[in-house]
Amino acid sequence: MAHEITSPAIINFEHWKTQFEGAADQYQQAHPYPFGVFDNFLDIDAAREAMHAFPGVQDQGWIHYVHVNEKKHGLNKMDLIPEPIQEVIKALNSDEFVHILSNLTGIPGLIADNSLEGGGLHQSKRGGFLNIHADFTVHPHKRNWRRRVNVLIYLNENWLPEYEGNLELWTRDMKACAQKVLPIFNRCAIFNTDQDSFHGLPEPIKCPEDMTRKSIALYYFTEETAAPRKRATNYQARPGDGFKSVFIYLDKQMVSWYNTLKGWLGIDDKFVSKVLNFLNGRKK
Repeated sequence: MAHEITSPAIINFEHWKTQFEGAADQYQQAHPYPFGVFDNFLDIDAAREAMHAFPGVQDQGWIHYVHVNEKKHGLNKMDLIPEPIQEVIKALNSDEFVHILSNLTGIPGLIADNSLEGGGLHQSKRGGFLNIHADFTVHPHKRNWRRRVNVLIYLNENWLPEYEGNLELWTRDMKACAQKVLPIFNRCAIFNTDQDSFHGLPEPIKCPEDMTRKSIALYYFTEETAAPRKRATNYQARPGDGFKSVFIYLDKQMVSWYNTLKGWLGIDDKFVSKVLNFLNGRKK
């Protein structure tokens, strides 16, 4: 469940309550699916403190997702996340924020995921990418929790367009990229996660070697009476991917198998990180 109301020094709840109410119709009718982009999202001091506290990829606890469809790093253990970022996460998982998020999206009964399954902190180095996909549909450890909304907070100061790393939103038929969102500092991207809400950052990041693309990723669910249809992350080839599409499909099947195994055995993504690191000859 969500946390209690957190200090307004992290985020101005009253401001965003008003902004979200005004943006609700535009959000819910957006193309190619419901989404919105909101700049200057966190209190500026809180955002800078979170950015400067962002741990390095080699620090303890990072999960290294390195396979055909992605090259990124994630950290979802709250006790390993620096306190300034923990405070941001608590604010965005608070009852007050979840309530105004429901108003924006038009989805009643949203639930924050305090386990940060698949979310938390995301970070990609130069050359990192995430192929176009629709997200997993059901929480791996809560069979009746249907995934509904993503909230992404970008913490990338001085990020330039030539660095790539755009969040791309693709049409539901996967024929074209409909929107691109540059991951600039203190920008928040929010979008619904339906069966065909295809998105990703498929172009390899071209930032300098001493920079990384950083984001806080939080996912919200609804508890359904009947267990919703469960499906793993659904990676998709883009038009023009050619023979690469075969590898995208095969890798997607492996991810689906792993997702099923994770639910059966109760394992987490730390396990798959170790397997992928082993297969890629990495020593951690």
